[in-house]
Amino acid sequence: MGVTLGLPVLDAMVPAFASELAGPDKAMRLAFAYVPNGIVMESWTPASAGTGFGLPGTLRSLEPFRENLLVLSGLAHHNGEALGDGGGDHARAGATFLTGVHPKKTMGADIHLGISVDQIAARAIGSKTRLSSLELGCEDTRTVGNCDTGYSCSYTNSISWRTATSPMPPETNPRLVFERLFGTLDTSLDPAARARLSADRRSVLDFVGDRTRRLTVSLGASDRRKVDEYLYAVRDVERRIQSAESDSNQAAPTIEKPSGIPLKYSDYAKLMFDLQALAFQADITRVATLVFSREASSHTYPELGIDDGHHPLSHHRGNKDNIEKLKRINAFHVSLFGHFLEKLKNTPDGAGSLLDHSMIVYGSSLSDGNKHLHNDLPVLLAGGGNGSLRPGRHVVYEKDTPMTNLYMSMLDRMGVHPESIGDSTGKVAHLSDL
Repeated sequence: MGVTLGLPVLDAMVPAFASELAGPDKAMRLAFAYVPNGIVMESWTPASAGTGFGLPGTLRSLEPFRENLLVLSGLAHHNGEALGDGGGDHARAGATFLTGVHPKKTMGADIHLGISVDQIAARAIGSKTRLSSLELGCEDTRTVGNCDTGYSCSYTNSISWRTATSPMPPETNPRLVFERLFGTLDTSLDPAARARLSADRRSVLDFVGDRTRRLTVSLGASDRRKVDEYLYAVRDVERRIQSAESDSNQAAPTIEKPSGIPLKYSDYAKLMFDLQALAFQADITRVATLVFSREASSHTYPELGIDDGHHPLSHHRGNKDNIEKLKRINAFHVSLFGHFLEKLKNTPDGAGSLLDHSMIVYGSSLSDGNKHLHNDLPVLLAGGGNGSLRPGRHVVYEKDTPMTNLYMSMLDRMGVHPESIGDSTGKVAHLSDL
């Protein structure tokens, strides 16, 4: 019957929550962003290792965050390969990204994979926040049927798995994400009734405005500024969602989208990233995933002047024009990830920023999409990890080092110590040293 709104971590809270907010025990955020269909690796991989590397064309937009990035080369997902199962590389790519497990080839209900790294973390630390994890996506999904030569759509569309048989499909409607974070929505209502409810619903901030103003009076100048910045961010996201819902009544491009999302893909992705940043800022969750689009997606990018589908372009067969289009799509995705990094870097969190207190993986479970290669994957690790990472470097690992070894190392820095993750053989070195 009431409305509540999570607040950012304030200085005034430190005495009460010192164990959560100070030193090595500072709350750590963990996030994963996935792009499908592989990458043009010649425009991704830096030419040199160490600190003196240059950012190639695809990564050039991340220059402002060079000192917040680790570019990791040499990692692989061996279980994404056929291993006797024939076709289905895209389904296996999506399935293995966070699990490192070879999926059972089936298009029926007897799916079987493994628990994903985000859900291992969520099990361990999820009780500290209202939501144990948040799964977001920028393309509609389905979990039944055959999506890739005999593999269930569950594998193609879900990178997060709560158990070996329970995928966590991403939420793709920003309105529903916002309601999940900051309010409630009766999804049992028919669309007309829901529209009336939406029209009558005032801003979430209006419900809590008086109480927030009373709280603000009792805070110091620093905390008042934090509350003001936070509430402004919430209001801005809500306004953009309302605007998007209004835009959805206009003529839309012929691409698959749920209602109520921005017409431009860039606005859509930025909005979903902003919602994720708000969830971290308010400590509603510390674990999140975002899928740019599902594996084998034929999403088009008219705002880039590209009407060809992403997946068909990835099978370029050496065609230079198609390769150049792919590079533009790859660079576009990276620039949207840069928006997320900028948001986290500019959001104060205790003595640092949200980016300082996060570990964020960006990448794909395919390198060369034309050949369906599952080794030497494109991987970025952003953030400071509460001081446990030493970014600003390009690290090259031994060929075919399991990607899951990276995840073992990341969870170790969160105080989470599983015996293994998928095909892991240990931990990786050089995340915090040369």
